[in-house]
Amino acid sequence: MGLIRALVVAALAATASLAHAQDEQQAPIPFEGGTLTIRETEEGDKVLAFDGKELARNYVVLYDKTVEVAGTRAALFAVGDGGNQCGPAELIVWKPQGGAVKVDAVGEDCGAPPAAVTDSSIYFVPYLLPGDINNVIVWSPDIGVEVAGTISYSPQPGTGWQDLDPARFEYIIDSMKNAAVYGEAQKLMGNKLVEVMTALGTGGTTETSPSGILYASGCVPHACGGADGFMAIDPKARKLYFAQQGDDPKRPSTWPDVSTWPAEVKSLMAEGLAR
Repeated sequence: MGLIRALVVAALAATASLAHAQDEQQAPIPFEGGTLTIRETEEGDKVLAFDGKELARNYVVLYDKTVEVAGTRAALFAVGDGGNQCGPAELIVWKPQGGAVKVDAVGEDCGAPPAAVTDSSIYFVPYLLPGDINNVIVWSPDIGVEVAGTISYSPQPGTGWQDLDPARFEYIIDSMKNAAVYGEAQKLMGNKLVEVMTALGTGGTTETSPSGILYASGCVPHACGGADGFMAIDPKARKLYFAQQGDDPKRPSTWPDVSTWPAEVKSLMAEGLAR
């Protein structure tokens, strides 16, 4: 299973788990000499409180776990608007020695990467699409939330066209792990690469035409039918072909220009984007 598909499946499973957990009453959570509670209001919101003092309020408020970081206990909660458009943020509840309970949030806009807990810090490392650049966020009780650094997508060093094996990638986005394929995609797509990769995010498995063309189509998660994408690889000619629907579904944007495409690839694109 390709990584992006695995993440989609994991996200769906997590969403199902959240929905199930929302239906269950969270027992009070003992924490630093007091109690953390989650209660539902008449309006359907959930309120997270410590000894009765409100810390957070939203449609989704779920307890994850309590960890110890640099000698300080921290309780982790998922807090968000709910629905499948945006994952919940991570809320970190902690109490400095001799002080009052505090909260820090990671991923306030639209979800947070999974928390990776070490002895001294909690790291939030985002999953990257080909062409993507993002920040790694770190939290510690001494400093709070800050950017640890910036990471960018990278293929496997030293891989070339001779290493391209469709048996090793179920989903066509994972072909970008090949340095030659990724380099060619960057030349063709430039700053549009991430957008088109997103349009393949919920794509089907990679198919092979009778002549050996590798291809797949897909759509933007939660928005199928609006900006669907297509990608094809010709391993023999060592060429790539990309397409994405725009305002006129019958005239998608293409890289390179569709006038240079072989008839077979045009036909595969038309079939893929019509699904």
